[in-house]
Amino acid sequence: MNILAIIPARGGSKGIIDKNIAEIAGKPLIAWTIEEAKKTECLDRIILTSDSEKIIDVAKKYDCEIPFIRPAELAEDNTPSLPVIQHAVSFMEKEKSYKPDYIVLLQPTSPLRTSQHIDDAVKNLINSNADSIVSVTKTPHNCNPFSIMKEQNGLLSNYLEFDELKNMRQAKPIFYSRNGAAIYAFTYDCLMNKNSLYGDNILKYEMKQEESFDIDEPFDMDLCEWILNKRDK
Repeated sequence: MNILAIIPARGGSKGIIDKNIAEIAGKPLIAWTIEEAKKTECLDRIILTSDSEKIIDVAKKYDCEIPFIRPAELAEDNTPSLPVIQHAVSFMEKEKSYKPDYIVLLQPTSPLRTSQHIDDAVKNLINSNADSIVSVTKTPHNCNPFSIMKEQNGLLSNYLEFDELKNMRQAKPIFYSRNGAAIYAFTYDCLMNKNSLYGDNILKYEMKQEESFDIDEPFDMDLCEWILNKRDK
């Protein structure tokens, strides 16, 4: 069984300049994902898709396979993940004669995700009939859709109608939020034939909040660095 991990790392980050190779807890951000991917039992190939020579040079130092340089048209600010991953899989199939049964998308902005998380998620997907699995956390109480309000004409109203007698944390339904997501895994058929990262049948892989921070802003970087340093100790 071929299981391919793809690490997407575009060069044009805006919130944090050169975010994917910015140092965090003593090493480049992308290194945390490469190293954990290489510790897994399930992944037999790990590749980078990037348009940036700087990122490519750093990834090479951590022994990540770089089979191509991502085309510029797939590295725009508004480029969705789907065509980027499809391009990588198509390249591997056509140019490297390698067709994966499962694909795992590992975003470098999730440095708290471990090899055990990856192995567990992939195993759960393989042992199911689902199209995909995605890592999530329980949505915090204050972000629950029944807690959210919207503004219209300067006044607030409930985003969703609810019974005020049940406006208690323990009475509200549980929702889940993608945690980055730290892990997406899906079948070849889901990606290439259903043209989706999710498909019709999606499993959840629940992670703890303290494992689930996704780096967008400098504060996220500081927080993850604190957690990584504490975890190492």
